[in-house]
Amino acid sequence: MSNLNIYKRQGFGEKSGFKGKSALLMVDFVNGFCDPEYYGGGNIIDAIKRTRILLQTARELKIPIAHTRVVYESDGSNKGIFCEKVPGLERLTENAYISQIVDDLTPEPNEYVVRKTQASAFFGTGLVSWLIARNIETLVITGCTTSGCVRASVVDSMSYNYRTIVVTDCVGDRAIGPHEANLFDMQQKYADLYSADEVISKLKEQNPKVLSGKQ
Repeated sequence: MSNLNIYKRQGFGEKSGFKGKSALLMVDFVNGFCDPEYYGGGNIIDAIKRTRILLQTARELKIPIAHTRVVYESDGSNKGIFCEKVPGLERLTENAYISQIVDDLTPEPNEYVVRKTQASAFFGTGLVSWLIARNIETLVITGCTTSGCVRASVVDSMSYNYRTIVVTDCVGDRAIGPHEANLFDMQQKYADLYSADEVISKLKEQNPKVLSGKQ
């Protein structure tokens, strides 16, 4: 029996789908994570290009949008074990170039920027309160890396009972093997996988009044 058949036989991989209001979360698309000289590489640049299209649609549809950055105090006072596992992360300070969101995805004034010190966008941040205030039921996630901060955010999103969507061509990793393995695993347990085109179509279905100019 193949591994995939084992998952199917045991009941993994069902769909949770889109329901209610959706929000878009873009995880750690910052300069340092798109540059292979720092923490980037692989297919992250391609993921940024695709996310730019999705972001434009979300803005047109007036969907709530959140971005995340890893930000440590310049004196290192809030760094922890994460920085011991990945020495140099403490360079991602508030004003450091490598901690700034890439130009193609620069947040607009009404978009929420989450500053975090751990992998998950939820851990020790105000993200849940922000989502609750906007009555969000479905969270669409893009970002990098697939096997790291995206995965951690996806697991926490599902744990908070959000219907969680991972946009397959809008997430990236510095190596393709971990990227593909984590997409497979997240689909089986924690999230639904959709392409950017499929997500755009779903979001338009959810927000017809915005498209018609009636809202």
